[in-house]
Order: sequence, then structure tokens, then C-alpha cells
Amino acid sequence: MSGTPVSQGHSGLSIRRLALLLGGLAMFGPFSIDTIFPAFPQMGAQLGADKLAMQQTISVYLVAYALMSIVHGPLSDAIGRRRVILGGLSVFTLASVGCALATELSTLLVFRALQGLSAGVGLIVGRAVIRDVLHGDDAQRLMSQVSMIFGIAPAIAPIIGGWILGWSRWPAIFWFLVAFSLVLLVATWRMLPETHPPSARARVSPRRLLRDYVAIAFNPRFQRLAAAGAFNFGALFLYIASAPAFVLDLLRRDGQRLGEGDFAWFFVPMISGMMLGAYLSGRAAGRMTGTRLANLGFVCCGLAALSNVAYNLLVAVPAVPWAILPLAFNAFGIALVFPILTLAILDMYPRQRGSASSLQAFTGLVLHSLTAGVISPLLSDDALHLALGAALFTLLGWLFWRWESGASRSMEARNREAASVPGESI
Repeated sequence: MSGTPVSQGHSGLSIRRLALLLGGLAMFGPFSIDTIFPAFPQMGAQLGADKLAMQQTISVYLVAYALMSIVHGPLSDAIGRRRVILGGLSVFTLASVGCALATELSTLLVFRALQGLSAGVGLIVGRAVIRDVLHGDDAQRLMSQVSMIFGIAPAIAPIIGGWILGWSRWPAIFWFLVAFSLVLLVATWRMLPETHPPSARARVSPRRLLRDYVAIAFNPRFQRLAAAGAFNFGALFLYIASAPAFVLDLLRRDGQRLGEGDFAWFFVPMISGMMLGAYLSGRAAGRMTGTRLANLGFVCCGLAALSNVAYNLLVAVPAVPWAILPLAFNAFGIALVFPILTLAILDMYPRQRGSASSLQAFTGLVLHSLTAGVISPLLSDDALHLALGAALFTLLGWLFWRWESGASRSMEARNREAASVPGESI
């Protein structure tokens, strides 16, 4: 990563520093989900909650995240990126304090929802920041660099949660989130300038916001791109949402069940694949077209899905590391695809990047909330069921991408034909 300034308009902001900051901001959302996974048994015992009830700490968080995600982007379009990020970090910090002090499941769920309402600012507004300051291949490189940093979070979060449980009880995990969000708050205050100047801001108007959202949501190309990204990542998210059951109940190592400190067996290979894919995506910028890179990513995802189903058909009990390798390869393919789809969506709406980013996030989060609250509990009792569910998600993502690729080629052909008519008449 270069340490040179991002642009003349933001001369004090280097690519390296921006990538680190935006990657950190994107991390506190996954940290909110994954850090508490090892504590599920302890939390359930203390709060009197069974596995299904504990699963709601994830689904409530995601529902709130999804609902607020449609606000973060347009709000940043109207009042600036920096204010929205600082406000979200402040709310998240207070919500984490509430979670740490909760003594009943109902209280915990309330503050988990408040965490969800604020956690999306880093990821959603951060995407708009990238597109504010960079264009073309440079934007793809920075998006990939941020994805690499962001990808660390799901790998290290449950490990950190397991370490914390080794010397304290589950509330200490939420105190860790308080400290982490405070560090990000100070870093954002000191390091992040405003990248969306007043001259480019949209007026705050509920009617205009609704009109913009309707226009974006009913754009067929947006629907195809957003659905392709959501379903493709959904294959991996199904396993992330099912991690407590998958790791603690289904996986074996040398014939023995895994314990609360063994989540690294699941997350480290998976996120390593994602980081490698993000790295190669950045390296490919300017050397390979986005369409070709996305096609390659979907091929990887398809092969991973097939090998995952085949493995679970052949073995009675999934074991590490073999059960995890297809997931790592799937994560690699997703990391190749996701920056291409995201930048394509943002480029469709240069003056409404925040709104476009919000609606893309909302599309994915609605699916992920359904996955965490309904699909995961139905499938997480059997490794083959999880593999088949993930394969279906991958297939749906690829079908939407094929639909978009075909529609784009047809549009290009019509444009060339229309452009050739005046020339033929001269």
C-alpha cells in the first residue's frame, strides 16, 4: 500500500492510513457478532436461555443493522461522512456498555439491537468514502485492501472471545468492544477528514430520500448486482451464523469434539482465503477486467460448493481440517467477486453513493437476518444440510450474475447498433 496522498483534494490522507482506518471501522460490526460465539454456553446458562434463544442475540442485531443501514448512507450524503461515523461509534460504545451490564436476556437483546442500529456506519459509509476519493483501478485496489483488513475480524474475534473467557466471564467481551470502539472513535476524530464537501451534499428530505430509494431499488441492474453479491456471500454467512453449532457440536478433531477455544480451526482458514482473494483482487486491478475477475471468483465459489457437498456425502462425521478447506476456497472466490459488484453499484449513482451503499447493505442484511434467525437453526444440526444450503446460495448468486452479464452484453450490443446508424446514413 502506498503512503502517498489519496488525492489533491484530500492531501493529508494517505492510502495506507485510510485503508487501516476504514478497515478498522468495518471490523467492529463483525466483532459484535463473532466475539461472543465462544461465550454462548456460558451466557445461556447465566441468562436462562437455550440455543435458539441465544441465536436471537445474532438475529436481533442483524435486523436492527439492516433497518438502520438504509439510513446511514443517505444521512452521510446529507450531513457528511465524518459526522455519521462519529455518531455511530458513540452510540455503539454506549450500547456495548449496556450489553456488558445486562443481567437478563431481554435487556441484552435491547442493547444488541442498539448495537446493530449503529454498527453499520463503518462499513456502509466507508464504502462511500472510498468512492469519494478514488476512481477506477485505484478504487478497486483500496476496496480490496480494506477487505483484507476487514477480513481479519471474523478470524480473530472468536479467538479473542475465547481468550477473554479464559480469565473472565462473558461481560468482559462487551467491555472489550467498548474499548475497541473508543479507540476507533479517537482515531476517526483525529485522522479522517470530511470527504463529502457541503457543495456535493443532498438536501435532507424524506420525500426525496424515498424517491431515490425507489429509483435505486427498482433499477433492474441494481437488483441483479445486489442479489448476486448477497446470495454469493450468503453461502459463507450461513456457516458464520451457524458457527457455535458447527464448531462445538458437529466438527471433530482426532475423534473428539472441539471446545470453546477451538474456533480458530473454523475462522482462520476461512478468513485466510478471504484475505488472499482480496489481495489478488487488488493486484489484478488494471491487469484484468472486472467482469473476468468476477467470473473467476464465481468459478472458485462453485467448485468450493461442489467439493463441500461431496465431502459431507462421503464422511459420516466432519473433521478438521478437511471440512474447512472448501469454506476457505469459497471465501477466496467471494473476495474476488465482492469488490467488483460493490464498485459497479456505487458507479451507477455518483451523486448518491451513500444511498446506493445503504441499499446494497440492506439487501444483503435482510437475507443474512433471515439466514441467522430461520435458516441456520433449521440446518445447523447436520453438516450435510449446511453444505447443501450453502451450495444453493452460491448457485443463486451465480444465476443473478449470469443474468446481469447477459443483460450488459445485450445493452452494449444495442448501444453499438444505435451508434452505427448515423454513420451508415452519412
